[in-house]
Amino acid sequence: MEQKPLLDYKKLEIRKVRSADEEITDLIKSTILGSEGGMRYILLNTAERIRSYGDRLSFLALYKRNSLKGAIGLCRRITSNRGNRYPSAYLRYLTVQSAFQVERAPGKAGRRLAGAGDSFKQKIFSIFRDPQLTAGDDGKSGPHVLYAYVESRNERSRNIINQVGFEYIRSFLTVAFSRFNPKTNPSVERLTPEEEPAMAKLLDEFYSGYCFYTDEFSFYDHKYYVLRRNGEIVAGVGAIPACYRVVNVPGVWGWMMMKVLHRTPYFRRLFQPEEFRYIILNAIYCRDGSEDLLPDLFEAVCAEEGYHTALTWLDDHSCLYETLRTNRRMGTLNRLLNAKPGLVYALFSGLDPAETEKFYDSPAYISGFDFS
Repeated sequence: MEQKPLLDYKKLEIRKVRSADEEITDLIKSTILGSEGGMRYILLNTAERIRSYGDRLSFLALYKRNSLKGAIGLCRRITSNRGNRYPSAYLRYLTVQSAFQVERAPGKAGRRLAGAGDSFKQKIFSIFRDPQLTAGDDGKSGPHVLYAYVESRNERSRNIINQVGFEYIRSFLTVAFSRFNPKTNPSVERLTPEEEPAMAKLLDEFYSGYCFYTDEFSFYDHKYYVLRRNGEIVAGVGAIPACYRVVNVPGVWGWMMMKVLHRTPYFRRLFQPEEFRYIILNAIYCRDGSEDLLPDLFEAVCAEEGYHTALTWLDDHSCLYETLRTNRRMGTLNRLLNAKPGLVYALFSGLDPAETEKFYDSPAYISGFDFS
């Protein structure tokens, strides 16, 4: 696997790894995601998802005496932002062994990177500020956007990302859909590959007022479903199967879900901690005036794919979020859900103030694939 040394400090080394090798994949597969006091889980389809990014995914890896201690993925893509398209990179798969994590130190000591000096820490952070390294386009310059999703209660990740120089942009929330016995719908059908380009144009128009929009996985595995009225598409959604092993769900309802409800005959269809199977609702589309049809579409998708639960992530100040939040037909799980906001952070390079201002004033598109 091609590796490029970037930094060397005593016995620590940062390398850029062009693609995930077995060592990095195994480290990610063993990582418990989420923050203390929040929902914690392990991804069960890591290798498959990493392959889906193809050569657009590279890693910055931390080694000590040639032993892997941490890594973070750089997912390169083009994002659309209120009419402007920028080369971008999304950060995911952050995994660092505890001895090397940033922690809060008492008093005036502030924050530190355990086991490494301040100079090495700042050099690590400077890598993320170099768009040629994060974009992977060596020798090219120009506007670039680096962004990440961070749990609001994950102080450790927020600490790291603030020190790098990222700015808080938007917030988003999880929306759930569930049915104990989902039913098919004759008005819902799966698009053929030949129909996808026309649907892509509808999505481009629908999300033209958003930032961070990408169509990279809108038609993943050719599983995009639409609901038609009088032969015209009025609603659509991409279906991405996903699976977690849930370690913890906070709160009283979380305890009930983990210890009691999943053993009951009906609720166990919606949630099983050891293997939480669900559909990601990605690239949702809805024509004005057809918002009430979205639960019908979601139910039919669950029935067609053989699932009882679906999740999506939406900017909590977007019209789409408000539409689904107030809809009473989203199911039992959504009524039980008490999710804390996720935060969108970004680091801009080569954008003027007028361009960056659009990111703060526009709803953020949250790619569901990036949570799978």
